[in-house]
Amino acid sequence: MKMAKPLFCLFLCVLVYFFPIKDSRVIANTNRQTFVSEHQLNELLSNHPSLQGAIAGVSVRSASSGELLYTYNGDTRLTPASNMKLFTAAAALTTLGKDYTFHTDLLTDGSIKWNVLAGNLYIKGKGDPTLLPENFDQFAKELKLKGIKMISGDLIGDDSWYDQVRYSIDVPWSDEAAYYGAATSALTASPDKEYDAGTIIIEVSPNEKMNKTAKVVVRPQTSIINIINKTQTVSSDVTSNIKISRGHGNNVITIEGNIPLKASNLKERIAVWEPTKYALDLLIQSLKKQDIKILGSIKVGTTPEHAELLLSHQSMSLSELLIPFMKLSNNGHGELLIKEMGKVFKGNGSWEDGLEVEQVALTTLGIRMQEIEIRDGSGISHMNLVPANEITALLYHAKQMDWFPTFEASLPIAGNTDKMIGGTLRKRMKNVALKDNVKAKTGTLTNVSSLSGFINANNGETFIFSILLNHLKDEASGKQIEEQIIKILANNEI
Repeated sequence: MKMAKPLFCLFLCVLVYFFPIKDSRVIANTNRQTFVSEHQLNELLSNHPSLQGAIAGVSVRSASSGELLYTYNGDTRLTPASNMKLFTAAAALTTLGKDYTFHTDLLTDGSIKWNVLAGNLYIKGKGDPTLLPENFDQFAKELKLKGIKMISGDLIGDDSWYDQVRYSIDVPWSDEAAYYGAATSALTASPDKEYDAGTIIIEVSPNEKMNKTAKVVVRPQTSIINIINKTQTVSSDVTSNIKISRGHGNNVITIEGNIPLKASNLKERIAVWEPTKYALDLLIQSLKKQDIKILGSIKVGTTPEHAELLLSHQSMSLSELLIPFMKLSNNGHGELLIKEMGKVFKGNGSWEDGLEVEQVALTTLGIRMQEIEIRDGSGISHMNLVPANEITALLYHAKQMDWFPTFEASLPIAGNTDKMIGGTLRKRMKNVALKDNVKAKTGTLTNVSSLSGFINANNGETFIFSILLNHLKDEASGKQIEEQIIKILANNEI
């Protein structure tokens, strides 16, 4: 059922009442202290060869006062890439709360008699992106403990918690098979604890003999995909050129190319078509392990209102989910959070309704929504547009919230090699001055690089910064420019 309009309006009023808008935008003026780095930053941004013909937006604020210390095209709307996740995380913490969890339910419209579930078994997904194969195994074990050895009816996967639109508006076909472009479904599964929902892991290794096809292992095992192996094991002096692709609108995965003898294993994550059927297949396998037979069909459908709850699985809390979401820049989590906000506060798990809820939440955090274009929750769209000054404003206002420690803990930390701490910054800024002193969200798209967060300068001052680089010929050069800017900020003296 959709949330009634008066109830949604009440939600908006409560947000504004408890989180009043405070505008901290103080344009650098004669009242502020001298920002020594200004000349160096202007020189770099005006003359760097990689920025000729490109657009750079940079914003720097005092973390203690919110004062805008430096801006370079700071009010110019630019594509933020995965820096958009900063907005999604802040909105989710504001609306859903750090303790929010997702549920997956097993229900039936029948009854258990003589070890038979006389009726249908429904698995109803409610957006949990962290369901692992072992969770389906646990479902099956618990059904067996209830005495069930046979299901006389159908096994039905219910993904109706969200709408049936699988991809955000600007995802191209070329990204649909990539792990970062996986389809969104209320009933989905992840292959491991990086929680890339709706994906499988394909591992390719050389055969022991020349001219034989390579060995292919799929994790988790699933019958919904069809592997076409066109590989060949070649001599050790040949370069590996393995390519893995999946057809549009199907689960036919083709692996082709050469892999040298004794070469290291190649591991790649591939998104599946229709993750609902993927989750269903994992449950079927788990039921087979427990010798629970299904007499009916396997299909996707809707759980009737009168169905009785048999089992329920609760996900990790939002505060825990933010770690893989932000540290590893997990696109799927961003889109699920948008749909979940829409479902919880407007009764409809769609991008349209979720983005409306997000915009209201961001307004309470002092963001000028008229200056921003938000198309998704992950930042995968090139049509997202945000000024750098709005990102630093968001980070300053987030710092005032009671959930900020959770938000801050989710940011990648420069030079920390632990994947779940350093995240996407674990291989960057390893020098002594920057290691562990930069907490920031990275962002990368074709021709786009971004970095926004917090830096502890050498003088003890903490700066909030946002760097948005667009129209680059090579986004890798953007990473080098970002680090040059960070070094200037680290050495600043006020």
